[in-house]
Amino acid sequence: MKTERPTIRLKPKSDSRRIRRGFPWVYDNELVTDRRTRSLAAGTIARLEDAERKSIATVTVNPASKIFARVLDRDPEADIDRHWIAARLKRALATRNALFDAPYYRLIHAEADRLPGVIIDRFGDAAVIQPNAAWAEERLEDIADILAEVAGVSVTVKSGTGRARSLEGLDDASGVIRGSITAPVSVPMNGVTYMADLLGGQKTGLFYDQRPNHTFVARLAKDTDVLDVFSHVGGFALAALAGGAKSAISVDGSNAALTLAWAGAKATGVADRFETRTADAFDAMTTLAEEGRKFGTVICDPPAFAPHKQARDAGLRAYEKVARLGAALVSADGTLTLCSCSHAADLEQFRAACLRGIGRSGRSCQILRTGFAGPDHPQHPHLAESGYLKAITFRLLG
Repeated sequence: MKTERPTIRLKPKSDSRRIRRGFPWVYDNELVTDRRTRSLAAGTIARLEDAERKSIATVTVNPASKIFARVLDRDPEADIDRHWIAARLKRALATRNALFDAPYYRLIHAEADRLPGVIIDRFGDAAVIQPNAAWAEERLEDIADILAEVAGVSVTVKSGTGRARSLEGLDDASGVIRGSITAPVSVPMNGVTYMADLLGGQKTGLFYDQRPNHTFVARLAKDTDVLDVFSHVGGFALAALAGGAKSAISVDGSNAALTLAWAGAKATGVADRFETRTADAFDAMTTLAEEGRKFGTVICDPPAFAPHKQARDAGLRAYEKVARLGAALVSADGTLTLCSCSHAADLEQFRAACLRGIGRSGRSCQILRTGFAGPDHPQHPHLAESGYLKAITFRLLG
C-alpha cells in the first residue's frame, strides 16, 4: 500500500510554468513554507502543487537548503523506489557504453542524468558516489546495491567532500561502502595511465570532465616543452607527453597529487621527460618568469575561483591574473589553455577576463578552440550549473 506523501505548494506569484517546462529546482522563497512544511525531514518525498493545487511533480525536499525541493519525476504519482533508481542508472550506463570502450567515465551527472544531486564516477570495477542531496544520502545503501547490480562494480566509495554537501546540511564523512580498496587505482585514458586516489583524492579522485580538452592540447603540444599549472594528478601534462611533447612540468600545491602524477608518468613510460614542482601556482609562475623560462604549451586549470555569485568579481580578477602570469611564460607562437570550472562565471565573462590578462601581459592572441566537459558530463538544458567547465586555447602571436 502506497504511503500518503506530503504536499508542498507554490506561492501564488511563483511561476509554475518554469517547473512544468523542466527546471529541476524549487527555491525556498517560491513556496508556501508554514510550520508543517518546515518540519518535513530532509530527503522526504513529496508532491509539488501549483498555487491552484494542481499537481506538478514528485519532488524531494530539504527545508535546510535554499533549494527546498528537487524534481525527481514529472509524474506526481511516481514511486521513487529501487526500480525507479535502477531505470535511471541503466539509461545512463547505456549512454556511457555507447560513448566509451572502457568503463572509466562519469556514470551519473546529477540532474542531467535525472538523479538530482547524485554524482557517480566509475573506475573499472570501482565507483565513487557523491550523494550531494539529502534524499541520496538517505538512500545511499540502495544506490550502492543497485549500482553493483546494474554496472557490476565490486567496490563502492562514498565521497563526502565538497561545498554542495555543506549547503545541504550534510556531513563530510567519506569511506568505503562496498568491497575494499587499499591503494590508488590505475585509469587508462588518452594513452595515459593515470593514478586515482578514490579515498583521499580531490572530489572522486580524477577529473574525467577534461578528457576531450586533454586530447586537443596533447595534439598541439607535440615537440614542445609543456607547463601544466594546477596540475592535480598530471592531467594535461601526461597527456601531452604521451602525445609527443619534449618535456613537461606539473605544478600543484598538493604533494600527494603530484606523487600520483609521478606514478602515472612511470606507468605511462614518460617519467624521463617529466618534472613536478610542489608550490603555490601564482608563486611558481612568477618564479619561472624570473628564471626566464618559456614553454611552447602552457595550461592553467585552477579550482573554482567563483563558486557562487558573491565570489564572481573576485574570481574573475583571479582568472585574469592567471592569464597574465601564464601568458608571460608562453614562447612565440605557443599556446595557452585557460580553464574555469566556476559555474557562477559564464563563458563570456571568463573569456573577457582571460583576454584582459593576456593583453596586460603585452601579448596578442587568437582563439583556437573553446572546449567544454566531455559527453559523460551531459548538460541539463534548464540548469546552467551543469555546464560549468570552460577551456579556451589561445595562440599567442609573436
